[in-house]
Amino acid sequence: MSAYPGGEKLDRDAIVGVPCEIWIPAARPDVLRVDNVARLRARMVAQGANIPATPEAEAALHAAGILVLPDFSANAGGVICAAIEYRGGTQAAAYATIAGKIAANTRDVLEAAASRHCPPREAALALAERRVADAAAYRRWG
Repeated sequence: MSAYPGGEKLDRDAIVGVPCEIWIPAARPDVLRVDNVARLRARMVAQGANIPATPEAEAALHAAGILVLPDFSANAGGVICAAIEYRGGTQAAAYATIAGKIAANTRDVLEAAASRHCPPREAALALAERRVADAAAYRRWG
């Protein structure tokens, strides 16, 4: 393993306490936990990994006023890209669709969270459940 010449090597869990504006856990589940979440020094967490925070850690972040964008909406680019590619779309079409859909979904989630006075994950789950129910209404089979 090589190190960046101007960087400082930290223990694996030490990255949680590094001050930043936006913290993006994008590799492993349960990176933010009850035992380390209080060390986080960010204004927003954009969840790039699947389930990067335990429910308790996410609740603590919300209570501390730290905005958390839920994993299933913030990191949905791969699913969107696969759908575009499946239909024969180009890379440019995939990127444009990803940017548009993630921006729109994030806006919808944040507006719903603000109007319902709830955490973004709760708002995102409600929106997702409604969208699935609406889509199921178009089913052609019993």
